Amino acid sequence: MSAVPLFYMDLLRMRWDDVVFAHWRVTPEVVAARLPDELTVATYDGDAWLGVVGFVMSEIRPRGVPVGRSFPELNLRTYVTGPDGGRGVYFFSLDAADRLGVSIARGAFRLPYYRAEMRHTRDADGTMTLRSRRTHPDAAPARFDASYTPTRGADTPDSGTLEAFLTENYRFYTEGSDLYAGDIDHDPWPLADATATIRSNTLFSASGFDAPASEPTVHYSPGIDVTAGGLGRVR
Repeated sequence: MSAVPLFYMDLLRMRWDDVVFAHWRVTPEVVAARLPDELTVATYDGDAWLGVVGFVMSEIRPRGVPVGRSFPELNLRTYVTGPDGGRGVYFFSLDAADRLGVSIARGAFRLPYYRAEMRHTRDADGTMTLRSRRTHPDAAPARFDASYTPTRGADTPDSGTLEAFLTENYRFYTEGSDLYAGDIDHDPWPLADATATIRSNTLFSASGFDAPASEPTVHYSPGIDVTAGGLGRVR
């Protein structure tokens, strides 16, 4: 079943900067138990993945507005196949340090956004640190504190690789009273291998998952320009 469009492409423009992708392998059954019935787990070599993606949302603005808002953001996600067979992202939570942005995203895009105190910094050696503490009323508490550093220059991953599977997704799904799908558009991600030191991560437990026991697969991107829109009702 295709999504019935509520908004159209290029509704919002933004840039995502200093992006960290931290992904953990999990069994598909663990993820499937927490998905809407219309979605199935997307796997790579038989594994499902849970990812924590953090970045600075820069200059997010409606089409035609010259100046936008900027703030750190953090999300917990997995990868799914929708009713029409298309691949996409399913968000379990999104934290952002912007009261207005959270309110708009929850209302207009039905996304599970939560207000958080967040800080993103960059050291002289290129190491970046992202700290987050969820402050949203009546939400499960969640913290994240990590530093990450790219270990090589960024390039575009080849089609069919794990890197492409984890990053090249141009649709997202979210569930409220209905299931919705939205579209984004951007150039392929420039990606670099990276290292990360994760001091705290309770995003998993806040969404009902066991804390990861293994080390994550980590990638870094300097950033991309993004347009968003195309939100529609799937059911």
